[in-house]
Amino acid sequence: MNTNWERNSSVHLQIVLQKAVKIINSKIGKDFKEKGITTSQFSVLDVLYTKGEMRICELIEKVLSTSGNITVVIKNMENRGWLYKTVSPEDKRAFLVGLTEEGKKLFENLLPQHKSEIENVYSILTSEEKKKLIEILKKFKNLE
Repeated sequence: MNTNWERNSSVHLQIVLQKAVKIINSKIGKDFKEKGITTSQFSVLDVLYTKGEMRICELIEKVLSTSGNITVVIKNMENRGWLYKTVSPEDKRAFLVGLTEEGKKLFENLLPQHKSEIENVYSILTSEEKKKLIEILKKFKNLE
């Protein structure tokens, strides 16, 4: 028996939001598997392509991943020739990572299709709805 309160509760909102994110994620990046790349790897490509070489700890913050996971992702990407890892000249205990030419080309190849998938998924919203949803979701930044 659903009451108005239950349909409009925070718990219900969380369930609806999680379902929406799951559906969105299933539609965006589906071609990555076909091209032999994971979503985490694409995120690393994206950050390094747009921000340039950085320390691994900075990369972890930018891709919102755990250090254990990102270490495996970086190692796999390095093995495939998509990125390089080098000791930081300022701090010999830290490593810098950056994209190789092959990594840059891969990202440039994947980006148009990825943008198209994103546009497709969010085409169900009007411009005004997108703007409002962005405003609403940005409120959660205050929880950090």
